[in-house]
Amino acid sequence: MGIEIGRLGGDGFRGTVTAGDESNQKGGKMGAGYVNLRIQSKRQQRKVGREEEGSSSNRPELAAFVLALRGTLVTKLMLYLCDNQALLKAVKKMGR
Repeated sequence: MGIEIGRLGGDGFRGTVTAGDESNQKGGKMGAGYVNLRIQSKRQQRKVGREEEGSSSNRPELAAFVLALRGTLVTKLMLYLCDNQALLKAVKKMGR
């Protein structure tokens, strides 16, 4: 795992560690994906959105999170790494 997660104390996390992100390729093709950082072969990617919908990263970031949730056993704790404030706020609201 990278140095950033180590500084946050996540390197000692005993559950599943995943990271997700979105991509905005030329021509407005939006994509989303995640990777399990302990099992590198466990990853998924999907095309999400079209050029005429704009280039907001919120929907692709949410899609990456959903892919990670669907790819993780319900009985496992999961640490999800992302860089999208809107996603973090949405998840925080669900926990209330």
